[in-house]
Amino acid sequence: MRGDLTDEEWAIIGGLLPPERGRWSRPAQDNCLFLNGMLYVLRVGCPWRDMHERYGKWNSVYVRFRRWAEQGVWDALLETLVELGLTDDWQHMIDSTVVRAHSQAAGAKGGPHKEGFGRSRGGFTSKNHARADGQGRPLGFDLTGGEVSDYSGADALMDLPVMTPRRLLADKGYDSDRIRENLLFRGILPVIPPRSNRTEDIPCDFRRYRDRDRNRIERMFNKLKQFRRIATRYDKTRKSFLAFLNLAAVKLWLLSFVNRT
Repeated sequence: MRGDLTDEEWAIIGGLLPPERGRWSRPAQDNCLFLNGMLYVLRVGCPWRDMHERYGKWNSVYVRFRRWAEQGVWDALLETLVELGLTDDWQHMIDSTVVRAHSQAAGAKGGPHKEGFGRSRGGFTSKNHARADGQGRPLGFDLTGGEVSDYSGADALMDLPVMTPRRLLADKGYDSDRIRENLLFRGILPVIPPRSNRTEDIPCDFRRYRDRDRNRIERMFNKLKQFRRIATRYDKTRKSFLAFLNLAAVKLWLLSFVNRT
């Protein structure tokens, strides 16, 4: 079916997934089949109960998805592909995008703020903060309420377990003395345009900011939002939504591996 893993993609990712065993030591259903079911829900944006029956019982696929999310499998999987992918560490980019939440997404225990929801005139929203390498490939994410400022998610993005780049590109929403000092302390040159209300003169390589692939992270967000489960948030918990984000990022990385060969 369209959107399923190819044989080349499965050859890359299959050995990185945890083995599964069924009851009474019988082998559980194929990880490949279940993963394709998860990708179907991710791409189509349907409820788990409406997953195509060719992938097996929806509840079994959902339980495995949630168990792997709780165990940190999706985070580790993305980290492994990033390490194997020889990322472009000359420069990294950070940015954020607002995701509108479905009306049924709110209601998890602990309140909406704990699960990365924010209120706006149109209802609940979340903000997806992302870091990408120089080729516009996702390195990791953070999730906050939609009303949270961009620079509030910068610390979590810079703490991701990836290689340290020589420079970091970001828009003026990340222009703050604290972020600049933090980057310079890490040995990273900030390429961030100053805000218009700044009183002191802040140097910025505008040629590099405008002409050297700054829009690649925007194109990355566009690719991620081709997955309907990312374009609209249906998940009540931040853990499930971040798991889908990591799964979508894994799919993008698999394409880069296959295209390289």
